[in-house]
Amino acid sequence: MIIGEIIKVAFQSIRANKLRAILTMLGVIIGVGAVIAVVALGTGAQRAVEAQIQAMGAQLLTVSPGQSFWGGRASDVRVSLTIDDADALREQARGLSAVVPEMERSLQIKYGNQNFNMRVLGTTEDYVSARNFELVSGRNFTRGDDGGRQRYAIVGAAVPRMLNVNPIALLNQTILIRGQPFEVIGVLGEKGSQGWQNPDEQILVPLNTARYRLMGTDRLRNVAVQVAEGVPLERGMVEVERILRSQHKIRPGAANDFSIQNPQEILATRQQTTQTFSVLLASIAAVSLIVGGIGIMNIMLVSVTERTREIGVRKALGATRTNILLQFLTEAVVLCMVGGILGILAGAGGAMAMSKWLGWNTLVSPVAVSVAFGFSVAVGLFFGLWPAKRAAGLNTIDALRYE
Repeated sequence: MIIGEIIKVAFQSIRANKLRAILTMLGVIIGVGAVIAVVALGTGAQRAVEAQIQAMGAQLLTVSPGQSFWGGRASDVRVSLTIDDADALREQARGLSAVVPEMERSLQIKYGNQNFNMRVLGTTEDYVSARNFELVSGRNFTRGDDGGRQRYAIVGAAVPRMLNVNPIALLNQTILIRGQPFEVIGVLGEKGSQGWQNPDEQILVPLNTARYRLMGTDRLRNVAVQVAEGVPLERGMVEVERILRSQHKIRPGAANDFSIQNPQEILATRQQTTQTFSVLLASIAAVSLIVGGIGIMNIMLVSVTERTREIGVRKALGATRTNILLQFLTEAVVLCMVGGILGILAGAGGAMAMSKWLGWNTLVSPVAVSVAFGFSVAVGLFFGLWPAKRAAGLNTIDALRYE
């Protein structure tokens, strides 16, 4: 029996029992679809984390205020970072390309007849480049603006939408921040939410303007420190720690009253965790493929029993054991291949639905599609082999006499 005839007979057998074939393939369809959808979700999440890492800016460290320690115990009093700390880092540190103090508070914003609270960030002209923002309209602050305590504002990408105004039209317009008029001189490009906050929903003002006109304090939320290109981040962290310990008069051996974080490490950990969960969920989804394979083996065994006389007739007409083995093995593989193709369509459709209706980041990976389809074919070969060997091993006379 030639290969073409074997495949033809396999499809004829499947068409003769369409409902049974569909129910048999269901496990494979669900398994392949689940694997592709889960991997697409995990891959999309990893790409989103990678985008966040790129958006944060290169070689960036964040220095945050911590707690003071007495007798080895943390006190309830939170130690402040001040503008003097940022100035000390700027003047004394070696290997830093930018020191960006950030003073933040939620303040009342008014534009026309619209009134709401929003994050206002007092900072320097280095904030845009250090945080890897792009100015899509207008201009940045200058040192002169900061020194002169000018009432200028740069708005995040989401602010014009919140104000129901075109970003270009918002330039040179006046908004009220805590009752004081500020001229909008720039609009930032969209960056997207970074999990704990959305940098697109903020307004930047010069640091000294925030200090003396809006907030009345020299205390900072944090200091962003950009390590110069070519300088290891670890060296930058040691330099920052040395200067701040001296600035805060911390004795040798005592714990720091501030913390230095590398946001990229945090996001890299998130990425690794996401990848681990993706592999775990994909493995769980692959179990349904095995269950589907067991179902195929069960149906093929039933098929061998039902077609015993047919096997006897074929052997009597000259079919060899190999011909019978290939016939039934091909039927099992065809069932899994068709189920795999339908599963690919179901998985890709599910990934698209999650992206469209739930807003989740998904990315269908060609590698995942290939692996899932190949695994479904392997399942057909593995679970179809025993029924095929059983059919091939039937005695011709006993098969012809079977009723």
